Amino acid sequence: MMGHALRQPGFSLEDFLAWEETQPERHEYLHGETFAMVGARRVHNLVAGNLYMVFRQHLRGTPCAVLMETMKLRVADDALFYPDVFVTCDRQDLRTEREFTAPTLIAEVLSPSTEAYDRGQKFAQYRRLPSLREYVLVSPETREVLLFRRDSAHGLFTLHDFSTAPALECASIGCTVPLVDVFEGIDPLPDEPSAEMPPSGA
Repeated sequence: MMGHALRQPGFSLEDFLAWEETQPERHEYLHGETFAMVGARRVHNLVAGNLYMVFRQHLRGTPCAVLMETMKLRVADDALFYPDVFVTCDRQDLRTEREFTAPTLIAEVLSPSTEAYDRGQKFAQYRRLPSLREYVLVSPETREVLLFRRDSAHGLFTLHDFSTAPALECASIGCTVPLVDVFEGIDPLPDEPSAEMPPSGA
């Protein structure tokens, strides 16, 4: 989750990487500016963890890796991010320990402070990645689940809204994720039925 800018344009990516090694917190980098990562809320971590676990279990035994927000994703020489969850099947990525460059799927969990950025400027940067096939946005607050899928013929991303569907269909990795698994552990919305056990003798 990105915070306010700490440095102004002109800070090179190499300078940023060297500087961040000395910092206790993580930062993202875009067009010479450095942004502190703000702390995530409980629901954010739960949804990101749910996606990670489902993807990892599905891809177990395949030449793909599922990574979380502590891993750097380098888009280009002017952009570096920490996606909430991403999947890579690239051979070079599977050998690296520091910066990943060829994700197949990226998922971001939305929050009020970063939603506009994740939908807009960050997605614009992610679209620069030729390897990217799908981009997933999940809102714990509204239960919105959106997937942008790249058309293989024209390279354009098409929106698929799974918010009211029974499951999220991630075609790029052949994974179907029931929405109940995406939001497991999250308190129900006011108009949703409670999952509590009925009273004894009911």
